[in-house]
Amino acid sequence: MFFSQTPAWQSCGDALVSTLVSRFAEQGLTSDRLGLVLITPGAEGPEGFALRGDWRCYPCSLVKAFHLIHALTALEEGRVAPHGDLDRALRDMIRWSSNTATNYAIDLITGTTGDTLLQGAEYLDWVTKRERLNRFFWALGWPEWEGCNISQKLMDDTRYGREAQYAGADGANLNALTPLASARLLWELFQGTPPLSAPSKARVQAILRRDAAGEDAANPHYQLAEYLGGDLPAGCEIWSKAGHNLWTGDARTSWFKHDMLRLAAPGRKPLIVVAMTQGQALAETHPQAFPAMGRLIWEMTEEMTRA
Repeated sequence: MFFSQTPAWQSCGDALVSTLVSRFAEQGLTSDRLGLVLITPGAEGPEGFALRGDWRCYPCSLVKAFHLIHALTALEEGRVAPHGDLDRALRDMIRWSSNTATNYAIDLITGTTGDTLLQGAEYLDWVTKRERLNRFFWALGWPEWEGCNISQKLMDDTRYGREAQYAGADGANLNALTPLASARLLWELFQGTPPLSAPSKARVQAILRRDAAGEDAANPHYQLAEYLGGDLPAGCEIWSKAGHNLWTGDARTSWFKHDMLRLAAPGRKPLIVVAMTQGQALAETHPQAFPAMGRLIWEMTEEMTRA
């Protein structure tokens, strides 16, 4: 792991997980369907806690934060030409979690399009281009990237044509992330060494920022009110990207709810939280469970994050 799991953080994390599972059992939370990572700056680098940090699961829209960083790098390198629709897509795929906007960015980054069937060399060339999405992060040398895949487009239901070919009949090539990979992305973006210039880094941070007091805060598509940041104290700054899948027609991609966020408040060190969950009750039946979980995480990590 890229951070130290100190005895104090181990104790805090164990107590937190025990409380979360006990308090939200009726909402479907179990320890074997939860991946949790907490990270904060320490005296000798990042430190924190991980429960099932290497859980490889369907990531829903968390992949969009990765595509945002890749797209801005492609702009810096001249692989993609700047234009208004791309600016709009990069904003909307984070602010409103638009799948259409995300798929537009993927096409531009990789030089591919989707849907209809391909065969032979034409299909293999298409796969090689689409795999640029994974190669970009492999090149960063993060051990946490092991087992991850973000090369599939974002779909509202089942896949067809070349997208289904590429995912594989057994779904072996569906998108997958781990809590640790998502936490690493946030750490590098804010306190590490992201693959971006300073202006692009600031642009990513601005796009990820959530305004709990703003007019969009109550909109479910803004992914705040029904997620971990939905019940935090006033004055807490939030940068986040969440993901949420109900029934998609494919059991392998259904009933997930995740959030990755960075929190900051006066008197406290910044805290990165990544929570990945699976189950219909959390994903659909109990939309206010995540805000209550976020408040509990914030309260129970107070001592560990005191500045």
